[in-house]
Amino acid sequence: MRRQTKSSDFAYQAVYRYLLELIAQMAPGSYSKLPSLRDLAQRLNVSISTIQYAYSLLEHEGRVQSVPKSGYFASGSTVPVQPFAGEDLLQDLQQHASSPQMLVFSGAHSLPSMEASLLGIERQLLRQYPRPVGHIHPCGELELRTALAARYTRSVQLYWNAEDVYLALDLRSLFETLLAALELQGCTIVVTSPCSWRLLGILQSVGLRVIELPLGSDGAVDLERFASLLEREPVRMVMLASRLHSPHGSLVLATQHQAIAHLLARHGVWLLENDLDAEYYFAANPQACLREMVDPQRLLVFSSLQRSVGAEAPYAYLLSRHCQSRLQRQFLARGFRLPPLRQQAVARLYAKGRIDVHLTQARLRLRERVSHLYRQMQLQLGSQLHFQMPAGGATIWAQVRVPLDSRALFNRLLSQGLVIEPGEVFSLQGDYQQHLHLGWPSGAQGDLHNGLSVLSEELQRAQKVGK
Repeated sequence: MRRQTKSSDFAYQAVYRYLLELIAQMAPGSYSKLPSLRDLAQRLNVSISTIQYAYSLLEHEGRVQSVPKSGYFASGSTVPVQPFAGEDLLQDLQQHASSPQMLVFSGAHSLPSMEASLLGIERQLLRQYPRPVGHIHPCGELELRTALAARYTRSVQLYWNAEDVYLALDLRSLFETLLAALELQGCTIVVTSPCSWRLLGILQSVGLRVIELPLGSDGAVDLERFASLLEREPVRMVMLASRLHSPHGSLVLATQHQAIAHLLARHGVWLLENDLDAEYYFAANPQACLREMVDPQRLLVFSSLQRSVGAEAPYAYLLSRHCQSRLQRQFLARGFRLPPLRQQAVARLYAKGRIDVHLTQARLRLRERVSHLYRQMQLQLGSQLHFQMPAGGATIWAQVRVPLDSRALFNRLLSQGLVIEPGEVFSLQGDYQQHLHLGWPSGAQGDLHNGLSVLSEELQRAQKVGK
């Protein structure tokens, strides 16, 4: 039976739910095209922009994939996707965060892009090689895979080859291909939390059963709880950050590496190391990663070029020394067609050291901004929120000192033109309802002080009415 939409729903929410039902009706394992924007707009009697926004939500969550000049596609799943505990809240967050009229405290815009440098090298390559040479490799351009392998190599004992590197269109397609190659579809994965809501959505959409392992205030993993999970649950994979916990903002504790590596080896569990935010730690010297201590036959490392180059290179990549033939077969079957010229341009940026210079400057800028945000929060919100200066990244993870209704706070701030990220969207169970995720605002510099003042007033109001 088709669900009736509530009259209070936004139009895009009704379209979003309609598309979810279409995807749920697909045959397991199928890969099918979804209706076009124009067809859906006529069918549902809404605007094309409303359809496009609903599709963008599903794409952000990893449930659909946009193929240029072809449309939107989705995969049928044998595992029913359960909604986020805060899924409606997440939809509202995404909708309002994209509005130019709102002041968004997410910090996402603070990560700089290398668009100008990337396009400049592409033009040089076009002049040198006006016609494409060779075929498109299913795992990515050799030049780029060689550059990434060199970047992750640390010594003659800890090294990677180009054959160990695999590139995909995005994180969703990377995870789908990886799980199929290793026959891990539907398996149980342990993830430290709070965790990026985008990653949580992708893990859920590819059919994994996610168990959350809360971090301590210092970023420590509860080793007793972790060991207990591995004993009583059929865990096949564990996703841990390489250096920096995001959105928590704490460094991975190197003192726990040996104990964690021992537990992983004891239970024969894959380590899926999340390297997405490793480049944005503030420490002068990088600390060792857990991957340097675990069995390389049970190690997978993933990241995205978007984190270092920008939105112009959204491609995800995987490093694995194991199951080369199975991974290559799956990547060949998926038939990814990443633009060779863009891959070559990114490879040249690595080879010339320009990405390292860019990242060094980006870290300095981020640290300056986050430090200023931290000081202003101390002055205006110190009595209402508990927070620490993060070890990296572009945001601050804060806990409200007294109980309140975080959704009501979120909605009141929306009415005043402010968007914050409530903590509960960083958990599938809706945990962290007393937390906020704040970053440098999207407007002018003067908006930081004004925005924090409005947030302080609303927190005071919430405390007075006992929420």
